[in-house]
Amino acid sequence: MSRLVVENLSIRFGGLLAVEDVSFSVEPGEIFAVIGPNGAGKSTVFNLISRLYEPSGGAIRYGDADLLRYRAHQITGLGVARTFQNIELFENATVLDNLLVGRHHRMRRNLLREMIFPPAQRREEHDARLKVEQVIDLLDLAHLRYERIRDLPYGARKNVEIARALCSEPSLLLLDEPASGLNHEETDDLAFWLEDIRADLGVTLVMVEHDMGLVNRMADRVLALHNGRVLALGSPEEVRGHPAVQEAYLGGVA
Repeated sequence: MSRLVVENLSIRFGGLLAVEDVSFSVEPGEIFAVIGPNGAGKSTVFNLISRLYEPSGGAIRYGDADLLRYRAHQITGLGVARTFQNIELFENATVLDNLLVGRHHRMRRNLLREMIFPPAQRREEHDARLKVEQVIDLLDLAHLRYERIRDLPYGARKNVEIARALCSEPSLLLLDEPASGLNHEETDDLAFWLEDIRADLGVTLVMVEHDMGLVNRMADRVLALHNGRVLALGSPEEVRGHPAVQEAYLGGVA
């Protein structure tokens, strides 16, 4: 399993230094949370790691790979997947079809291959369907597999987006505010599934999250950001008790 290492990461938008000299690492198998008030730079850091933004300076490595040498569409091949604050699914397609799209990059499908090696292609498609079914079972989506995304409640859509990311077989999954918009029961379900994803699939999880209850319950370590800079890094208890974090994020209340 690979380790994510972020070193001295910075990005400037015009005259605004949105992220400044941010460094941290995420160990294999860890659940790692990034917290901070709105505008702290949390999603910007995610966009830098997932190569949607080009940094002004710094380094990002995952295992032996220098992520800055790859484009956004290439990093799934390195085992990195992500979800977004705003759900990005195909509204008119079924849950199953959306998950098969998530599996697409693992399939080496092309016309010449299909003509020369049809049995191999069929095996690949069979293996893809088995992986999708594994994810469906893991996240309790069997009863929704043929439902269209547009007909699903918000919480189910969030779950499908996580499932689609998992279908690419990542070893590192970036979750951008996975509990946003969920009620208490749905958040409890999310916590259960996140632990299953780590335990059953061996996936390292990094999440940007505002729900401090979920962070305290799930995270092994927490990175607190404010105005694009690192305030604190440590266990949930250590970060929660840090005076700068209490002032910036918790309003001075422990």
